[in-house]
Parts: sequence; structure tokens; C-alpha cells
Amino acid sequence: MTAPLTIDFFHDVVCCWCFNISSRMRSLAAEFELDIRHHTFVLQASRAEMTARWGAPAQARETILGHWSACRQASDRPELIDIGAMRAAPFDYPHGMTAALACKAAERLGGQGAHWDLFDRLQGAHLAEARNIADPDTVLQLARETGLEAGGFARFFSDPATARAVEADRQLARAQQIRSVPALIIRETGTRLVNGSRDELAVQLRHALR
Repeated sequence: MTAPLTIDFFHDVVCCWCFNISSRMRSLAAEFELDIRHHTFVLQASRAEMTARWGAPAQARETILGHWSACRQASDRPELIDIGAMRAAPFDYPHGMTAALACKAAERLGGQGAHWDLFDRLQGAHLAEARNIADPDTVLQLARETGLEAGGFARFFSDPATARAVEADRQLARAQQIRSVPALIIRETGTRLVNGSRDELAVQLRHALR
């Protein structure tokens, strides 16, 4: 049966709020038979962009972890957001480009489902395990953990076409005037879901289906 609604889901692996929304959308996708289409939207794509946005690495970490604290309070799974571990991590707070390339490589290898599975695994590594998801070796290992074929994934990960796909998603987000993530757009109507609890999102979806 054709899914009644297609949802364009724009996200960044390093975004804690995307973590909250992803699990809710998995549940809602099953309930409403949604077709979720994933788009990477990297807010900061390099160390230089991180510095320009957040300042020095130590300042960036503390500011972003303040956002984690608010996100943790709103989360359905607060125990998976380990602020202390990321505060003590021996690397600068990661930008999102490496993980975005990984998600797009997974999509090219295994479709939208593979993109979502790796996105969730990368977020878990980032938020719960304080692993450096800006490190290519780390994302390659996490891809293997999700069951992606290592050789094929590595080829797509380093393929310039994958970087172009990430940039195409970034341009699509800008064309739709998306400035923050997560962003959820009902393709059939152009309606943007207001981020909230699972129940709040379900109410919006029921309204859209009417």
C-alpha cells in the first residue's frame, strides 16, 4: 500500500534535538505508514566553520553542551545523552560533515533505511558514547556495526559524488529556507511539522491526513 504521506526529514548527526525526533518519527512512521525521506543538513562542515559559529573549541563545547542539557530534559531517552562523557572527551566537539558523508554513503549502498540506521547509530555513538564521529575511521567502524558491507561503504564514503549529494541536500534545505534542524516537511502539502512530543507530532499528522 502506498504511504499516505511523505516526510522530508532534514537532520544533522551532531544535533541533539534530531536524536529526540528520530526515535519519535520511527514510531510514527510505523503507525501512519509514512515514507520518511532523509536529507543531511550539515550546520557546520569543518573546524573552521565550528570556530566561526561557536568560537574557540573549549567555548564551543560548553555552549553546545548547554543545548544538550535542554535537549536531555525534553528527551524520551535522557539516559542516552551523556553530557559528562562529552565534556571529558579528548577531542574537539565534532563538526557534522564526516557523519553526513557516512549517511549518504549508506543511502547509496542500502537506500533510505540504511541511511536512517546509520544516522541513529552515529547519533548513539556521539551522544551516549562520546565517540569522535568527525573521525573517518570511527564512522567506518560504526558502518560495519550496522551491517553495511565494508568495501562498498568505504568506496561510497570517499566517492566525490557522495560529497556532491551532501551539498545537494544542503542547497535543498537553503532553497526551502530551512535554517535549523530537525526540520520535518510534509511533501504533499508543504506543511512543516512543529517539533514536539510524539503525541504532539501525531496530532499534526492526523490533521494533515484529513
